[in-house]
Amino acid sequence: MSHLPRISGRACAKALATAGFIFLRQHGSHLILRRQEPFTQVVVPDHPELDRGTLRAIIRQTGMTIDQFNELL
Repeated sequence: MSHLPRISGRACAKALATAGFIFLRQHGSHLILRRQEPFTQVVVPDHPELDRGTLRAIIRQTGMTIDQFNELL
C-alpha cells in the first residue's frame, strides 16, 4: 500500500503542474487547475496541510495512482 504524503495545498499544486496542469484561477482559498489532454479540472485548497481524504480525492480525480503522484513530489 502506498503512503499518502502530508503536504500543503501549494505543494500539491506544484506537483500537479509538473504533470501538465496549469493554474486557471483562484477563488478564495481554492486553486483551480486544469489539464487539456485528457481534460481534467481539479480544485486544490490552499491550506497549510491537506487532509488525507482531500488529497486522496484530488489524486483520484487526476486519474493518477498514489505512487505516480509521489514521484512528482
